[in-house]
Amino acid sequence: MSVADEDEENPYLRDPPTDFAPVAELSEAEAERQVEQLRQAIREHDRRYYVENDPIIADRSYDALFARLRELEAAFDLDHPDSPTRSVSGEPIEEFDTVEHVAPMLSIDNSGEEADVREFDERVRREVGDVRYVCEPKFDGVSMEFVYEDGSLERAVTRGDGREGDDVTRNARTIGSVPQRLRGDHPDFLTVRGEVYMPKDDFQAHNRERIERGEEPFANPRNATAGTIRQLDPSIVAERPLAVFYFDVLDASDLEDSHRDELERFPEYGLRTNDRVEVVDDIESAIDYRNRLLEERDDLDYEIDGVVIKVDDREAREELGRTARHDRWAFAYKFPARAEVTTIADVAVQVGRTGRLTPVALLDPVDVGGVTVSRASLHNPEEIAEKNVNVGDTVRVQRAGDVIPYVEEVVEKTNEGHYELPDSCPICGSPVERDGPIAFCTGGLTCDAQLRRSIEYYASDDGLDIEGLGEQSVRQLVDAGLVASVADLYELDREALTDLEGWGETSAENLLAELETSREPPLPDFISALGIPLIGPTTARELAREFGTFEDVRQAAKNEPERLEDVDDVGETVAETIHEFFASEANAAAVDDVLAHVSPQEADTGVGGDELDGLTFVFTGSLEAMTRGDAQELVEAHGANATGSVSGNTNYLVAGESPGATKLEDAEANDVPILDEAAFRELLTDRGIDLE
Repeated sequence: MSVADEDEENPYLRDPPTDFAPVAELSEAEAERQVEQLRQAIREHDRRYYVENDPIIADRSYDALFARLRELEAAFDLDHPDSPTRSVSGEPIEEFDTVEHVAPMLSIDNSGEEADVREFDERVRREVGDVRYVCEPKFDGVSMEFVYEDGSLERAVTRGDGREGDDVTRNARTIGSVPQRLRGDHPDFLTVRGEVYMPKDDFQAHNRERIERGEEPFANPRNATAGTIRQLDPSIVAERPLAVFYFDVLDASDLEDSHRDELERFPEYGLRTNDRVEVVDDIESAIDYRNRLLEERDDLDYEIDGVVIKVDDREAREELGRTARHDRWAFAYKFPARAEVTTIADVAVQVGRTGRLTPVALLDPVDVGGVTVSRASLHNPEEIAEKNVNVGDTVRVQRAGDVIPYVEEVVEKTNEGHYELPDSCPICGSPVERDGPIAFCTGGLTCDAQLRRSIEYYASDDGLDIEGLGEQSVRQLVDAGLVASVADLYELDREALTDLEGWGETSAENLLAELETSREPPLPDFISALGIPLIGPTTARELAREFGTFEDVRQAAKNEPERLEDVDDVGETVAETIHEFFASEANAAAVDDVLAHVSPQEADTGVGGDELDGLTFVFTGSLEAMTRGDAQELVEAHGANATGSVSGNTNYLVAGESPGATKLEDAEANDVPILDEAAFRELLTDRGIDLE
C-alpha cells in the first residue's frame, strides 16, 4: 500500500490530530484500531526521519503520537514486542555496510512538561538516593558511534536502529572535528557517542550557494547533516561544513567513575565537547538550566531542541538500568517549537529557467503549521520594498497549502531600509533588467542556471521524459563542458560520459538510448519541453491539436499571434508570451539547433467524438496501460476537458499508482469520484469508446 493510499485510512500520517479523546471514552475495539494506526504511522515517520531524512510532521507532533500510543498500550494492556514503543526507531540504508554497535545507542525518554521532569527525578532518587546531574544541550543533528582502538579511529557508525547502523567511516574522516588519532593518555579502547551537525551560519551560507546554483535547499540543518553523512562520495562530505560534539562514553577499557570526569578528559584526547555543559546538585537547578538555555537558544550557532539531564555517577547509572528503548538514567526536557516568528539570516537570489530572479529569505528554522521551514519567498523587489524587509529583521512567516512559505510581515526591524536585488546576475554576472515588478537576468542560455534548468525541464516529465537527466547529471554535463545547449545532448558519446565520475558503461548506454528514443517526440511533448513561459503540457496539447505540426505552430506564433487566441487556454497574455519566445533570434537559433536532431511528430487535428462531452477529468499517479499524457489526449479527443488540478467543476479524478496526496484530498473535499485505472477504462467502454 502506498503512503497516499494509507493517508485515506490513517489520520496520523499527514497533519495528524494531537487532541485525543479521553482514554476512558474509548471502547476496546476503538483503542485497538487507534493503536494499530498509531504504530503504522510512527513506523512510517521513523522511516522518513531516520532512513529517508525527509520527515513529514514536526517533532512535537511525533512526540504527541508516541505518547498517545504508550498511553493506550498501558491502559488497554496492548503491549506487543513489535510495537515502536519497544524498540529504537530507524533502519540502516542499503548502500553502506551494516555494523553492530559496541554498545546499544538507545533513545532518551523525553517530555516538554516540567511535571514529567520532576517525576523522573523522584524515580531516580527513590531507586538510588541523592544524585548529581550533568546537564547538556540536546543537539538536533545526527548521532553516531566513534570507535578508537589504540588511539586510532577504527570506525564511525550511524545510530541506525540503535543496535546496528551504517559504516560511514570514510565520510567521518573528512570532518575536521573528528580526530584520526586520539591525543594524550587515552584508553587503549574507547567508543564514544557524538552528534554530527551543521553550524547554523554555515548552513545558511551553504543553502544560499545551493539556491544560487539552482539546487533545492535543505529544509533545516539536521536534514543537511543527515543527507551529507550518507553521501557515497566522501569528497562531497568534505566540501560541506560539518562538525561534531562528543558527549558520552559507550564503552572503554578504562572507565571513569562519573560522566563529568569523562567529559573533562575528552579535550585531552582531542575530542570536542560543548561549552554549555553544567553539573548541578538537584532537579531545580536542572530546570533552571533548561530555562536559561531556552532564552539563549537563538544566540547559539547550532540547533538544539531541549536539554538532556543525566545522572552523573556511573554506578548509579548501572543500578537504574535501561528499558528496551531508552536508558533510565537520562531524560530530555524539550523546548516548545518555534512558531511562525523568526529571523531572516540572509537572502539568496534564485535564477529560473526563464531568467527570472526570485529572492528567497533564508530563515532561522521555525515551525509553521506543523512543518519546520528555513526559507520563505520574498516574491519580487516591489513586495520587498512594500513590506520593508531586510536581512536581520524579525518576521512572521505563513504557509499557503503545500507551497513555499512566504514572509507575511516584519515584526521587528533590525536594519534600516529594505533588501535590494543585485544589479548583476549572481550566477553569470550579466546585467539584471526590470519588467514592472519582475527582475530578469539578461544572460539567456549563457547563464549556467538558465541553461541547466532549461535542460532539466526539457528532460522532465512535463517535457520529453528522458530518464537519467536529473539535476545532478545535468550539472555534471554542464560543468564538464559537454553540454552548452539542449542540442548538445544529442552530440554526447559513450566515451565522454564514461569519463565522468560515477558514470559506467551501463548508465552511459542507458542515457544514449533514452536520447535516441526522444528524437521523434509527440508534438505536444516537444512544445512543452521547450520551456516557453506560461506553456505547460495542457496548453501544449491544445496548440498541437490546433496546428498539427511544429512549423505551423512556430509560424503562427511569429507572424499571426492573434491566431493563437483561438486555442483553448490561450488568452492575450499567453499569446503574446508565445510570440515573444519565437520572435527572439536567440530562441530561434536554439530551437533550430534542436530541430537538427529532433523531428516532432505530427498531431491529429481531426475532431474526435463527443462521447465525453461536458466532462472534466484530472489524472494523478502513473497508469499501466497508457501514459498520463496519452490518457489526457484520449479524453480530450472525445470531447472532455483534462485539467491539472481538482475543483468543484471536476467530474472524475483518475488515480494510478503513487497518486498525489493533495489531489486525493481535494477530490474528497469536493465530493469528486475517484476512479482507479480499471474503473476509468470501464467508464470509457460504457461510453462507447474503443480502447483497442
